[in-house]
Amino acid sequence: MKEQLLKAMQRQLLLDIMYIAKDGKISKRRIKIIKLTGDTMQVYCFSKQAKRTFIIDNLLAVAPIIVKEQAVIS
Repeated sequence: MKEQLLKAMQRQLLLDIMYIAKDGKISKRRIKIIKLTGDTMQVYCFSKQAKRTFIIDNLLAVAPIIVKEQAVIS
């Protein structure tokens, strides 16, 4: 998991994650990783429009956002 997160951070990819909080609530977030440190990651969370820190072991699923470029032909 950490290798996948490191690659996403290096490539500046946006990710959709499913996360379980300490209180047991599950949430879906769209994030961009800022920094990986040990067992945590600092991210920008687009859902909350703020920086957040997540525990990597609490990630349930991670999926990269695929953005397709569309060419305009004239």
